[in-house]
Amino acid sequence: MGLFDRLKGDDGPRVAFFGIDGVPYSLLADNFDEFENLAALAEEGSAGPIDSIVPPESSACWPSLTTGVNPGETGVYGFQDREIGSYDTYVPMGRDVQATRVWDRVEGAERSSTVLNVPVTFPPQRDVQRMVSGFLSPGVDKAAYPDELREQLEGLDYRIDVNAKLGHNDDKSEFIEDAHETLDKRFEAFKHYIQQDDWDLFFGVFMTTDRVNHFLFKHYAQDGEYREEFLDFYRKVDDYLGRLREMLDDDVTMLVASDHGFTTLEHEVHCNAWLEQEGWLSYEDEDHSELGDISEETRAYSLIPGRFYINLEDREPRGAVPQEDYEDVRDELKADLEALEGPDGQKVADRVVTKEDAFRGDHADIAPDLIVVPNHGFDLKSGFKGHDTVFDTGPRNGMHSFDNACLFVDDDDATINDADLYDIAPTILSLMDLDYDRSAFDGDKLV
Repeated sequence: MGLFDRLKGDDGPRVAFFGIDGVPYSLLADNFDEFENLAALAEEGSAGPIDSIVPPESSACWPSLTTGVNPGETGVYGFQDREIGSYDTYVPMGRDVQATRVWDRVEGAERSSTVLNVPVTFPPQRDVQRMVSGFLSPGVDKAAYPDELREQLEGLDYRIDVNAKLGHNDDKSEFIEDAHETLDKRFEAFKHYIQQDDWDLFFGVFMTTDRVNHFLFKHYAQDGEYREEFLDFYRKVDDYLGRLREMLDDDVTMLVASDHGFTTLEHEVHCNAWLEQEGWLSYEDEDHSELGDISEETRAYSLIPGRFYINLEDREPRGAVPQEDYEDVRDELKADLEALEGPDGQKVADRVVTKEDAFRGDHADIAPDLIVVPNHGFDLKSGFKGHDTVFDTGPRNGMHSFDNACLFVDDDDATINDADLYDIAPTILSLMDLDYDRSAFDGDKLV
C-alpha cells in the first residue's frame, strides 16, 4: 500500500489527478515519440482533446473543472470580476467559488483528499485533510494547511508559481532556469505526498506549463530560438508524470488534464480602447485607471478576457442604456464585435456568445452580456488606463484557446469523445465509486 499504511483503512478505489495548466493535446500527441510516458498513458488508457469553458481563462477554468459546473454556478468568470450593483471589481479567490468542489464531495463521503497547488483555492480549506493553495496565493506560510504541510513545503523550498516577470526579458535563459526549478520543487512535493499513502483523492496542479507556454510557445510552433529549451522542459514534465505513475498502487486511477488549450499569439487586442474608439465607452476625465472612472454616457465596457458588459440602467450605478433597449443595444454590439478585424484582415472573433448561451445558475447576476471567443492569434485585453492603439504586441507570444485542452485517463474503458472540463469531476467520483446526483453537474462521467 505504499510507504505508509493507509490511515483510514478504506479499500475503495482511489484517483490521482495531475493538472498541467494550459497544455494543448496536439502539443503532446505531435511529440509522443519524445514524451514516452504520456504516450504510454494514452496507449494503455484513454486520451484525447477536450473543450475548455467560456471564457478559457485559468481563474474561471479551475473552479469549473473542480466542481463540474459553469461559471453561472461557481460565480467566477475570470481574473477580475465585478461587484453586483457597483463598478467595484475584485480578484476572485477560493472563498468566492460558490459550487461544491470535488474534494469536498470526497471528504463528505468520509474519505480523504490531498490538494496541492490548485489555482483559485486561497485561503486553504480547513475541512480538507491537506491543502496548499495555488495561483493567486501569497507565500507558502499563508497558503498551506495544516502546519505539517507548511513545514514540509518550506523545507523543500517549494514555490507556488514561477517568476513570470523573467519571461518579459528578451533573453529567456533566466526564466527557463526558474521554470525548471519551480517544476522540480513541485515534483518533489507531489512525490512525497503520493508516497505518503493516506489519501483517497490526490489532486495536484503543475502551473508552470502555462507560464512556459505564454513566453515560449511561438518558439516551439515556429521553430524559434528557444524551441529546444521548450521541448526540454516538456520532456521533464513527461518524465515526472511517468515517475509519479510508477509510484501509484493498483487501486489508483491516474488522470492528467489541462484547463484550456494554447496557441500562438500575434496580436493583443485592447478591447476598451476599441470601445472608446467606436463611441461605446468614454471616461469622466483624462485621469482614468479603473472601471469606476467610466462616464455616464458609456454604453458598454469590457473586462478580461473578452467579456463585454452593457452599461445597463438599474444594474450599473450610472447605467446609460434603458432596460427596454437592452436587446437592441446588445445585438448592435454583438454585430460590431463579429465584424472586428485585426491588422491582417482576419476576424478577431471566432464567435460571440450571449450570456444566456454560456451561463446558467444561481450566480449568473454578474455574468458578462457577451463573451468573445477569439480566433487563434488574438489575445483580448481590457484595462481602463487607455491605449494609443487597439492592436499591440507584448512580451507574451502564446495565448489560451477554448479548444484543444487535454485529458488522459489511465483506464481503457474511458471514452473521451466530445468531452469538456465539466466531465472531469463526475468522472473522478465515478472512478472512486462515490454516489452523486447527475443533475448536480453540467458534465457527465466518461467511464
